[in-house]
Amino acid sequence: MKEAFKELTTKPEPLFAIGFMLFPLLALICAALGLWMIITGQVIGGIIVLFTITQAFALGAFWAINRRSRLLSEE
Repeated sequence: MKEAFKELTTKPEPLFAIGFMLFPLLALICAALGLWMIITGQVIGGIIVLFTITQAFALGAFWAINRRSRLLSEE
């Protein structure tokens, strides 16, 4: 499993898919879920979803984009 993850982070194509497509979409879905939870009365759970899970996906997208740009600049 470690070798597969290592190989995934050394190629720019998977990082493009993760950074520009997958993680931003998951962050958007989690943000909508968190807002829906707050609107429906589950305030604590909604805040937790908004401030932890959504931010984790957003930071993961920034990491993948930066990693991809570093890989492309080395080539």
